[in-house]
Formats: sequence, C-alpha cells, structure tokens
Amino acid sequence: MAHDHHAHAHDHAHDHAHGHDHAHDHLAGSSERKLLFAFVLTTAMLVAEAAGGLFSGSLALLADAGHMLVDALALLLAFLGARFAARPADSRRSYGYGRIEVLAGFVNALTQFALVIFIVVEAVQRLSSPQPILSGVMLGVAIAGLIANVVVLRTLHGHDPDDVNIAGASLHVLGDLLGSVAAVLAALAVRWLGWLWADPVLSVLVSLLILRSAWMLLRRTSHILLEGTPEGVHLNEVQAALQGADPAIVGVHHVHVWQVTAGSRMATLHAELVEGADQGRVLIAIKTMLSERWRVGHATVQFDPGPCPDELEGCGPNGRHVH
Repeated sequence: MAHDHHAHAHDHAHDHAHGHDHAHDHLAGSSERKLLFAFVLTTAMLVAEAAGGLFSGSLALLADAGHMLVDALALLLAFLGARFAARPADSRRSYGYGRIEVLAGFVNALTQFALVIFIVVEAVQRLSSPQPILSGVMLGVAIAGLIANVVVLRTLHGHDPDDVNIAGASLHVLGDLLGSVAAVLAALAVRWLGWLWADPVLSVLVSLLILRSAWMLLRRTSHILLEGTPEGVHLNEVQAALQGADPAIVGVHHVHVWQVTAGSRMATLHAELVEGADQGRVLIAIKTMLSERWRVGHATVQFDPGPCPDELEGCGPNGRHVH
C-alpha cells in the first residue's frame, strides 16, 4: 500500500495564521466603520428625500427615496456581513464566517436587478401619465442627495479589490449617485424647459448603467461561491512555475486555487520529489512562490513518493479515480 506523505510546516502555518488573522481583522474593522458611516448617512438622506417628496408632491423624489431605502438595506446587510466575517472560526466552520461577505455581495447584486425592474416600470407609468413636480424643492433635495452620495462613495472608495462585500455596497451607492444626478438634471429640465418626460427617460438610462454593474458583480460573487480560480491566476502557469521552484521537484499536479473571501486565497497541490529530497526546503520554496506571485496566503502540499496514489486504478470507490 502506497504511503502518502502530507507535509505541512507547523511553525510557518502558525505564524501565517496569526498574520492572516491580524490582516483580516484590520480589513474587517475598516470595512465595518466605512459601511456603518455609509448606512447612517444614507438613512438620513432617505428620510430627507421622503419628507421632501411628500411636501412637494414629487413622485420623482419619493421614487428616489425608495431607491435609497433599498440602498440603506443593502448597506446594512453589507455591514452585518463584515461584522459576522470578523467572528473566529469554530469546529463547525473551519474557515470562519468570512464568506458571508461574498453572500452579501451576491444578494446586493440581485437586489439591483429588482431595483432596475422597479425603475423601468415607474418610468413607463410616468411617460404614460406625467405628474406635476415642484421643481424647486426637487432640485434642492436632489442636490443634497447628490452631495451625500458623493461623500458615501468616497468613504467606500479604495477598498480591497477582492472585497465583493464593499464592492456590492459601492454599487448601490453608485446607482444612487447616478439617480441623484438624473434627478438634478430632470429638475432643471422641468423647471426651465417644462420637459416632464426628462425624469423617466433619465431614470431608464441610469437603470441600464446599474444593470451592467450588477451583472459584473453577480458574475464575480457567483465565481467565488463556485470555488472558481481567483482573478489573474491561471492554473497551467501556476503548475509550470511550481515545477521549477526547486530542483528536487519532479512534477506538480492536482493544483487547486480558490478564494474564501476578500484577500483570502487558498491552494492545495501534489508534488512528486526525487528520492531523498529535503521536503522542508521544497515546502518553503513552494509556499514562498505561491505567496509572492499569486498572493496565496494558505497552501496545503502533499508530497507523493512516486506515482500519485490518487491516480492509481481502483483506489477510489467503485474503482473510480480519486481527484
């Protein structure tokens, strides 16, 4: 019976675990503060727009207030995602709760699709039966909303590129920012030109921009949830590079790289070594290359004494190959 040698540098893994935890805690704490501020400011602006819409009788402002309500709920969901992601791993969830961030981004993308449908339906209704708007009040509230959205978007800007939770929240705020721009332009068009149709037409244009961004976010989050290879990582390149990481490496196979959550990349692989090779030295070479070239923070390496046991005929249930 072939003997599997599963090599793992305990001290290195322990040091890395502490380093990764501290880095993730810092990122999570920063995300929480940004999202909480964004939620509070968006909620305040939501109340102001709703009050302005009721006072002026503006359906446009009330619709934008509904838009901001969706945004506020999305920001709250993203905040809770970041808060839960900071909880430590336990015996049932060895990776912790980090993937909640990805789930929050996924849900945010789906709500954007629902929001686009709402905007289009509202636009069609307004085109068929235009409603009078007090453009002065609408313009003032829309400008205030625009400023608030700019502040929130700048607060969320500069997040980790892998952080789909913040990306989802930013998408909502960007949609609201575009909505505020459209509301300002519509208010000007109504006030100075009497174009009541400007508001629904601009709303449809904004919804098309939101739809594109929502589709991109949905693809990103779905890819992570399906354990897809992270952006910029090509398994053929990784395998070829690792085979040259140390002269003692005969071959590398069964390479898997995936992403648990923002900035947390994992990898597993098998390596066949020459007889009598220094496994500790090879392990460090492999882990160093994975970390420096592909930002893989945690890697599990199995050293095979010869042909891979997983590829031997009949080694799996019902004689299947095991991968």
